[in-house]
Amino acid sequence: MDMSKQLLLPSTDNLPSFFRPETISETPCLGKKPSLDLDAAPIFDLDQEWQHSLFGRSIQECHRNLMHIAEDADMAIGVTDPHGTLLWTWSSTPMRSSAEQVHFVEGGQWSTQAVGQNAIGLALNTHSASCVYSHENQMNSVRDWVYYAAPITDANTGQFYGIMNLSTKYQKHNSLGILAVERCADIVKQAIQLHQKNILYIKALGTPKVQYNQHGLTLTQRQIEILCILALCPEGINLEELHYALYGDRPVSTTTLKAELSQLRNLIPDVIESRPYRLNCEIQCDFLMAEQALNLGFTATTLTLYRGSFLAKSESPFLCAWRDCFDARLSHVIYKIDDVDQLLRVVSRVPDRVDAVERLLELLPEETPYRAKLLKLLE
Repeated sequence: MDMSKQLLLPSTDNLPSFFRPETISETPCLGKKPSLDLDAAPIFDLDQEWQHSLFGRSIQECHRNLMHIAEDADMAIGVTDPHGTLLWTWSSTPMRSSAEQVHFVEGGQWSTQAVGQNAIGLALNTHSASCVYSHENQMNSVRDWVYYAAPITDANTGQFYGIMNLSTKYQKHNSLGILAVERCADIVKQAIQLHQKNILYIKALGTPKVQYNQHGLTLTQRQIEILCILALCPEGINLEELHYALYGDRPVSTTTLKAELSQLRNLIPDVIESRPYRLNCEIQCDFLMAEQALNLGFTATTLTLYRGSFLAKSESPFLCAWRDCFDARLSHVIYKIDDVDQLLRVVSRVPDRVDAVERLLELLPEETPYRAKLLKLLE
């Protein structure tokens, strides 16, 4: 096969035209970056409970197929969580020693925050396939590597699970590497579809959306609020606590709350336990994932998950308090960001995020022709 060193860059075509990075500066090109004096990626302790999750079961289902693909190509293969920490890896004989030395192993943390520019980190930041070749890696010890990475996202729910990565030495770089890693990601996606049972998916950042076992649910605002409260209280909550969390001091009877719960139970049988009230299925919530990313300091993952305010119409005192706290923490992070492209992506998705617009105005040169357009967003 023909060998090529052409870099496949993530597309920004889906961004509004005046918020695309190339409209601010020249078309982005990775190129050579200042090296980082690191020998290996940091290692995180993994909570082995992940193996029992939908994602974990899906990887176990197809890991042999993934191993065969890597073995045939003399490559190392790995799957990360949504933050860039490797959950599962396997290396062919030619790559095994090198992979261990640089911590391309379970627990290795490969976000751009941890190890600088690399394909896993770029795929995390953009949710699109990426290739980083040789000197384009910032960590010195992998500058003789080439990485191919692709996101693993559920096509039905939009749930982002992590990154699939294939790696080898730069001499074996192949222009079909991106296609190969996307194929590996597809294998895991197919396994996820097969294993979806008793899975409740809640999207509450931006336009709310709830699915159970891949089927969309038509719920009232109040019913979505109940599910979010229960998701935030995994140990359970009694009826009086749930009533106050939902209504506060408003004059709403417990009979009304019981009616809402009864309707929910009819829509999703055997999911809500009582005494205490709690969810007894696997849950996947974008707001919990975003909070976890924020807690871990993974800014790029947090911003990628953020698609709008958390249940913007909710008047629940419990949920309003969570929303205000999350927004305050997120705003604190946004005002510290120096990456213009990252801020542009936030504004393109959530134009009413005032802090991101203000930070962009601080970073962009005074003469930029887009300053007036950004200022209009503040009106």
